[in-house]
Amino acid sequence: MALWTQPTPVENNDKPNGTPTAMPAAPVNPVPQAAPLPPPVESAPSVRRESVFGPDVSIEGKIEGETAVRIAGKFKGDIQIKGDLNIEKGARIAAKIHAANVSISGDLDGNLTATGQVKLLESGQIIGDLKASSLTVASGSRMRGHVEFGFGAVEAVKVVSESVHEKEKNGKSESGSVSSPPNNAASRPLN
Repeated sequence: MALWTQPTPVENNDKPNGTPTAMPAAPVNPVPQAAPLPPPVESAPSVRRESVFGPDVSIEGKIEGETAVRIAGKFKGDIQIKGDLNIEKGARIAAKIHAANVSISGDLDGNLTATGQVKLLESGQIIGDLKASSLTVASGSRMRGHVEFGFGAVEAVKVVSESVHEKEKNGKSESGSVSSPPNNAASRPLN
């Protein structure tokens, strides 16, 4: 007694061996196919990546990365990102920041460098130095510190270099190590 049955091959003796099988003719008016649907909206996060720290989160340390960061809570430390930084209303940040574009609605205590634009929104506050390619300041925002904006990378390096040289020069002249030549006839060039 067999536990299973194997199907026996059915031989078709109607056609002689070696004769090609005829294919049915294609319909004259094929049924139109629906266009493929666009990808669902849910796939958008793969294009825009953002790390979010909510209002009840308190972090101390260093944030590094390629993506955008949104902070609504408290953070203390360093932020070094190549993406954008959004400091939400109610957030309290004590950090040294370097990011692409920065939008500030909360409080920032620390120095900020942005390779792109900084937006200081109406509820935003900065206590520290700011350096950016461009700056937008809304009415009602507050800032205390040194600001540099509108310079490209090459110009910014030049301005910083000149500033350092000027400070060194002023520091030496104040200490008396650099003196001017005496104002007499011997020091004047002869014609």
